[in-house]
Amino acid sequence: MYRQTGYKLIFPAFLFGFVFWSCSHTASNTGWNQSDSVLEEGVVVHKNGDLREMAVEAPPFTEGIYPCNDCHTDIEPNPNRRELVDFHDDISAIFDHDSENRWCLDCHDMNNRDSLRLASGKLLSFEESYKLCGQCHGEKLRDWKVGVHGKRTGYWNGKKEYLLCVHCHNPHSPQFQELTPEPPPVRQEDIHIYEPKTEEDGKE
Repeated sequence: MYRQTGYKLIFPAFLFGFVFWSCSHTASNTGWNQSDSVLEEGVVVHKNGDLREMAVEAPPFTEGIYPCNDCHTDIEPNPNRRELVDFHDDISAIFDHDSENRWCLDCHDMNNRDSLRLASGKLLSFEESYKLCGQCHGEKLRDWKVGVHGKRTGYWNGKKEYLLCVHCHNPHSPQFQELTPEPPPVRQEDIHIYEPKTEEDGKE
């Protein structure tokens, strides 16, 4: 009897340990090194052994805006902080991303507008914008890499495809807007089914 009880306790403990090890091992594989990131055909591909992890879509550019250098090549860069009025005034109107301390050139490179710029001066493609976000939001970047934050699809122990931060958050105003809650569902006891009256009902 004691031997059977021991087996019943040992097997679940072994199974839990195996599952925990598998998940932690897989999660550690998704802890990417930035030097392992390369660009292939317009999407970010992270090489980590046999795993290939990539952003599932290109960044959601506003139609007719990108490439930025189509316009900015002929415009002399102005590094002075100011309110934009001639163009991108729609962005100025909604800008709410630590607006007291930041503005355009804290993230966009002044000399190459088709690139983003880290605080170190390193340039990034827009497909790698998550690295820029991760400079301030390190805990969110960590959670995003292992699939806790944001959205990813694919296999839990194999190839995965990720949405970038900007697929869900407006980079110029990242906080989600308040939503009006929907009314609660109708309870079953409150559902009234129409039943036509019969002649007997009329007699009553």
